[in-house]
Amino acid sequence: MEFDFKEKASSSSDDEEVVIHPRAASSKKPISGGGSAGGATLGPGPGVCQTSNMHELLECPVCTHSMFPPIHQCQNGHTLCSSCKARVHNRCPTCRQELGDIRCLALEKVAESLDMPCKYASLGCPEIFPYFSKPKHEIQCGYRPFCCPYAGSDCSVTGNIPKLVAHLRDDHRVDMHTGSTFNHRYVKSNPRDVENATWMLTVFNCFGEYFCLHFEAFLLGQAPVYMAFIRFMGDENEAKTYSYSLEVGASGRRMIWEGTPRSIRDSHRKVRDSHDGLIIQRNMALFFSGGDRKELKLRVTGRIWKEHQSQESGACIPNLFN
Repeated sequence: MEFDFKEKASSSSDDEEVVIHPRAASSKKPISGGGSAGGATLGPGPGVCQTSNMHELLECPVCTHSMFPPIHQCQNGHTLCSSCKARVHNRCPTCRQELGDIRCLALEKVAESLDMPCKYASLGCPEIFPYFSKPKHEIQCGYRPFCCPYAGSDCSVTGNIPKLVAHLRDDHRVDMHTGSTFNHRYVKSNPRDVENATWMLTVFNCFGEYFCLHFEAFLLGQAPVYMAFIRFMGDENEAKTYSYSLEVGASGRRMIWEGTPRSIRDSHRKVRDSHDGLIIQRNMALFFSGGDRKELKLRVTGRIWKEHQSQESGACIPNLFN
C-alpha cells in the first residue's frame, strides 16, 4: 500500500513551578536532635517504624523523590533533598525558616540500614536493594516506563509499550499499520523551507512488536537535508535483534540504507543528531521527486526483518517472513 504524508505542526512548553507536595508536607513529622546522629530520634523507638513509614520520612516534600545524602533539615527538623534546597532559596518549604547547612545525619544513618524495593515494583520489578544502591539499578531497570516517542512536541506521557501504542493512536492520531514492508510518499509544497520540518509519525506492528518510522527535514550544518529512520518500541537489547532497510530512488538511481533500529530509550533528537539513518540532500531529494523539482514528492520504501542467530556459528541469519 502507498500512503501520502503531509508536514505537521509542533508545539512545546517549558513552564516549571516549585510546589510542596500536600501529602508529604502534612504526613512528615519533624526530626528532632539537630544534625547529630546520636541526638536524633525517629518515631517512638527502634523497630517501631514500618518500611512504608520510613519511605515517607525519606520522601522530599518538594519533589516527592527519595532523599539521598546530603539530606538537609531546618532548625525545626523538617527535611528536604539537596537538589530542592537550592530551588527553595534556602528556606524550609514547611515552616519557612532559613535552612542553613544542617545535615540530618540520623536519617542518613537509618536510610543506610534499609533494604527497599525498586520504585518500579508496581510495574513488575521484583528486585530489592540497599537504600543507597537503588538509584543505580533504577536508572537501568528493565521495568522503568518508556517516554512517548512522538517527535515535534514535548509530550510528557510515559508508560509501558501497550499504553504508549494506545496513546499514540488515540491522542496523537499517528498512522498505524500492520506488516513489515512499506511504501510511503512524503509531500512538501515548499521544499526550500527545511528547518525542523517534521512529518506525521508512522507506527508499524510486525513480529509481535512495534516500530516507529520518522521522517523530517533539518539543516545539517549549512546543508538542508531530509532524514528517515526507524526506532524500536522496546529496550536496546531487543532492538538489536532486528534490522531494517530504507530506499529512495527514481530514473534508474537509488539510495539504500540498512541498519539496526534504535530503541525509544534513545530520544528522537539523539538519534537524529547522531545521523543514524537515511540522509538525503535536498537537491537529490528533489531529483528523486521528478517533475519540475519545485515540490517534494519523495517515495520511501522499506522493510523490517528479525535476525535469527545460528546456534552453531553465532552468526545472525535474517528472517524475512513476518
